[in-house]
Formats: sequence, C-alpha cells, structure tokens
Amino acid sequence: MGSAQDLPIRKKGETGPAKMGHGLKEQFLMDPDYRNLNNGSFGTIPRFIQSKLRAYQDLAEARPDPFIRYEYPKLLDESRAAIAKLLRVPTDTAVFVPNATIGVNTVLRNLVWNADGNDEILYFATIYGGCAKTIDYVIEDRQGLVSSRCVPLCYPCEDDTILSAFHSAVAESRRQGKRPRLCLFDVVSSQPGVRFPFEAVTAACREQEILSLIDGAQGVGMVDLDLGAVDPDFFVSNCHKWLHVPRGCAVLYVPLRNQGLIRSTLPTSHGFVPRSVAPGQQRVNPLPPSAKSEFVNAFEFVGTVDNAPYLCVKDSIQWRQEVLGGEERIRETLTELAREGGRVAAEVLGTKVLDNASQSLTRCSMVNVALPLAVQPEEEGDGTTLTGDLAGLPVIPKSDVSAVTNWILRTLMDEHKTFVALFVYSGQWWARLSAQVFLELDDFEWAGRTLKEVCGRVAKGDYKQ
Repeated sequence: MGSAQDLPIRKKGETGPAKMGHGLKEQFLMDPDYRNLNNGSFGTIPRFIQSKLRAYQDLAEARPDPFIRYEYPKLLDESRAAIAKLLRVPTDTAVFVPNATIGVNTVLRNLVWNADGNDEILYFATIYGGCAKTIDYVIEDRQGLVSSRCVPLCYPCEDDTILSAFHSAVAESRRQGKRPRLCLFDVVSSQPGVRFPFEAVTAACREQEILSLIDGAQGVGMVDLDLGAVDPDFFVSNCHKWLHVPRGCAVLYVPLRNQGLIRSTLPTSHGFVPRSVAPGQQRVNPLPPSAKSEFVNAFEFVGTVDNAPYLCVKDSIQWRQEVLGGEERIRETLTELAREGGRVAAEVLGTKVLDNASQSLTRCSMVNVALPLAVQPEEEGDGTTLTGDLAGLPVIPKSDVSAVTNWILRTLMDEHKTFVALFVYSGQWWARLSAQVFLELDDFEWAGRTLKEVCGRVAKGDYKQ
C-alpha cells in the first residue's frame, strides 16, 4: 500500500523533513480558496492518509467477512501498538473509540457508585459542553447515587492557582460529607483553548485518592503525552484533530489496574463477558476466538461500523515522522506559530492574547485573541460603565450575544471563506485560532485584519439587518 515516501512532498534535490507552511497546502484536501484556521474543531488529513483510508475501505468491500473477521484485527493491533508507543504505555492498555466524548461516556457510564449517595464527580468550569451534559445525564440516570461539583476557574491564571482551586474543592466536598470520587479535566481545554496542567492535577488526584479522567480531546499530536509517567486512571484523546487521522478516531487508555472497572463498551457488543447468565441461556460470540485480554477484545468489534480511520493511525504517525520530521518538530513549530501568530493578530486588533506570566497557557497549538467587542454586563441601558481592558470598546447588549456570534461566523464563512471558533469570556468576545503545518504567520495577520473589519461592522449594527 505504499509508504509516505511515495508522495511528491519535496522538490527535486530536496532532502530532510518538508518545510512547513503554505508549500504543504497541496498535500491536503482543502479548497485552495479556504483558510483553515480552526483545526481544533474537526482536524484535517493529508491526501496520503485519504488514500490509505480508501484502501482499507476497498479491502473491506472486496472480501467483507475475511477482512472484518480476520485481517482487520491484525491491522488494528498495529495501530494500537503505534499509538501506545507514542503515548509510552503498554499496547494492551490502548484501544480505540470513535471520539473523546464516547470515551468519557464509556468511563462514566461504567463506574459503579456507592449506595450511600455521597459520591461526587469534580470538574472544572472550562469543561467541554458535551462532557458536562454527560455528567448531568449520569447524575440523572443514577437517581441520587452521585452528584457533581464545579471547580471555578478564571483565566488568565497560573497553574498553581488551578491546583489550589482543585484542593479547595476537594476539601469543601469532604467538609460537606461528600466523597470526591472522580475528577474530569482537560489536556487543552476547548473554550478558551489553553493548555491545562493535567500532569500536576493527575498527581494531585492520586494523592487525594480520587480517580483521574483526562479528556484529551485536544491532545495527541499537539502536546507531548507521556502517560506512563503521568499515570492517569483513564485517558481519552481524539486522533482526528491533531494527529492527521480521519474522523472519527480516539484512543482510550485504561491502565491494567482499572480495566476491570470498564465492564462494557458503548454500546455493549459481542466482547462483553457477563458475570452471570440466566439458567438455560447461552451467550455466543460469533467472532473468531482471541487470546487477547477481555478489555482489548471488547473494544475490537463494537457493531458494524466503518472503523477504517482506526487503521490509519499507524500510517499517520509514519507520515508525520517521514515527511514532517516527527512529533517533537511538529509540536515546537506549531506552538511557536500559535504564540507568534496570536501576538500579531492581537496587535492588528489592538487587543491581547489570553496567557499568563509563565506562558503555560499557550504551550499548545491554539491561541485565544480578544476581539474589540464587549458585552453589556447588566441589562441594556442601565448605565453600567466598563473598566479595564473593556473600557472604550463597543458594547453589545447581553440579549444580542447569540445573534452577534452567529452573524460573525456566517460573515466569515460567506464573505471571507474561513471559520474561526468564537466565544464570550470575561465580558468580551474571543477568537480561538489554530496553528497547523500548512499555515504561516501571514495567515494570522490576515485573520486579525479580517476580524477587525467584521467587528467594526458589528459595532455599526450590521448584525441587526
């Protein structure tokens, strides 16, 4: 099926890793008129990986039963081994699920809560919305067995402040007679898109005897992940965002000590081994016999879906190594581009980047730039005066926040052929910009100019028309 070297990446006579920037655009599938500044939502793949994806799909169509039953598991093991090596963990601790949200659901829906109703799930205020609703559902479904506690955060802050907030929440939970059972937190949060001190919070969870569940939706391919050293209780990370793997594919890591807690995949399928079966009943697994662990075997086949993206993981890692020079080079290049690009965009906008003094928040491939638009803190027309960085900015009524956000997004897509993740935080609009291997600094300068022009139109009331 070829190798990454088959692609016409380099010009004649060039050696070594490909130069990152606009020269790589032709290796991706994007519309040449479109500026992809939002890799953080859905990711993207190079043409080489698309060819791999189609090849695996063709194999499945050519001989469905032999491939799905016998060949697919072997190819899947190769991808599991490749991602486990990248994460520095044993292969038997790594399986694949469609996305990070399903991974979080798998863990939370499998845990057994104590009958006294004192268990609590801790999470931070910047939790991804889908995960927050998963916690809400688990609380509702378990009917009083578990509750939740939000750990407040106010960016920008230093990592020590986050740790202090965690310990305060744990202490308050126990003071109220609760049992903090599990803490869910990010590698890089979504809104704002900042790096979270997941290593230190994992260690703090271990000290407090609390299970750690890391939502690395923005993780592998962007941040150095040594899970063997960090040693979380559960970890999930999308591969289709930053690792150049087709959608949807995420790695779920569960150390051997906790695999007994994950009784079922989501949904339950042939790999489930019931602890008891009604008399006279028999549960047959129609798939070929396997010597793999119960945990690994359960996730190998979860219904008939197209899992070809899982098989592309090893190819993506190889492509990134052979063509782009490997993970460390990619991480360093994109972190530098995001930081410098954010600075340039903020300078054009006359605003600022969301970061702290130690720059720990921007040790990733995304950057958050403030827009010159403020939100009225109270009801429209109450005369409230904005202070600090918000002073002098055009003020938008709180009731118009949704309309303004959607108008900006539609304008960016329809008139400027781009998309930028927008959110309101601390009374101001922010743009989350993603660095990627096919972007350069002038893309961020262009983003700053474009956002400035669009925000000017908002200030004039164009969104009301």
